[in-house]
Amino acid sequence: MSASGDRPGGVAQRVGLTTGPCLRRVRRLEADGVIRGYRAVVDPASVGRSFEVLIDLSLEAQDAETVERFEETLAQAEEVLELRRLFGSPDYFVRVAVADLSAYETFLSQRVMTIPRIKNVTSHFTMKTVKPGP
Repeated sequence: MSASGDRPGGVAQRVGLTTGPCLRRVRRLEADGVIRGYRAVVDPASVGRSFEVLIDLSLEAQDAETVERFEETLAQAEEVLELRRLFGSPDYFVRVAVADLSAYETFLSQRVMTIPRIKNVTSHFTMKTVKPGP
């Protein structure tokens, strides 16, 4: 289900079960928290966000206030698809989707670089997505 997003009926057919038992197993997995939700996969180009940038970002300090402010600010930005705090260097990995290079420059200068205590930002522009993430 995680790979193809099938509903229980499609899964049942693929694994050789009838729909009823398969649905019960899926409901149990949902109740147990194994299946945490479902989502639509939106084509970025259709919503004007086909320019994807991967950002390595480091902060000047790791105190609770700096980290919390940074994480809250970026987590609220609609351009941010993914935000991960890392062990080692860099401190964060950020995946961003915007319309174009100009929109990225605006996002970087007005949303990211205005956050206090940013030490370093390295932007990686995606040439080709070989295997898309979930």
